[in-house]
Amino acid sequence: MSQSIAGSVAFVTGANRGLGAALTQALLARGASKVYAAARTLGSLENIVANGEGKVVPVQLDVTDAEAVRAAASLATDITLLLNNAGIVATAFRPITDVRTVDDLRQELEVNAIAPHAITRAFAPALIESAQSGKATTRRSTVVNVASVVSLVSFPVVSTYSASKAAVHSLTQGWRHSLAPHGVDVLGAYPGPIDTDMAREIPFEKTSALDVANAILDGVEAGTQDILPDPAAQQNGALYFANPKALELQISQQMSQDAAAVQ
Repeated sequence: MSQSIAGSVAFVTGANRGLGAALTQALLARGASKVYAAARTLGSLENIVANGEGKVVPVQLDVTDAEAVRAAASLATDITLLLNNAGIVATAFRPITDVRTVDDLRQELEVNAIAPHAITRAFAPALIESAQSGKATTRRSTVVNVASVVSLVSFPVVSTYSASKAAVHSLTQGWRHSLAPHGVDVLGAYPGPIDTDMAREIPFEKTSALDVANAILDGVEAGTQDILPDPAAQQNGALYFANPKALELQISQQMSQDAAAVQ
């Protein structure tokens, strides 16, 4: 099912920079009536609020803080669209044999997987109520989990990040099954490298955050369950859906070639 962005009430985590800021900008450009923009510090949202023409509500939210999540859900009871965007890369290029990767994985799972699961659970009653009361456009509400192309295949340069995003992919499927009967669609977005601070160390061609944001919203409006919002995602996604093992081998070979070139 599709949902029109125009007139929607959205909640965006990690809205202060990168893809989150671009999603907020794109939502407003498409006529969202209100955007709850969430970040760990309110000060980091000042520019977004100032440019929001009175439609942006700043929300202080540490996505790993259970009480803060409950408070945010109590505040934004009118939402029709939840975008679980906040995420971290603890490190890149650290060999998976390094003992520090245990803490890397723990931190990434907490932010990238456990947090969107907890947030979706907290906001589910409001999303269901919006869908069933007719507040949501097309009488359905939507959750978008911003995963990554690495959800589909592990990139060795970010092995633990890949694992945390694979967990998001699985949780997305679980929530899709659970919420669909209640009028809530759950979509996964699987972008490749995005031109943001978080991806600065990744040596791949990157797509602009605003282009990815608009492609994700195109997917929301089309009701696309698996959104591949950029050329890298589309190329890898097509191979994944056709032959997952072939994609794994291709990425492994590519990473080995890149490492050899650096040496």
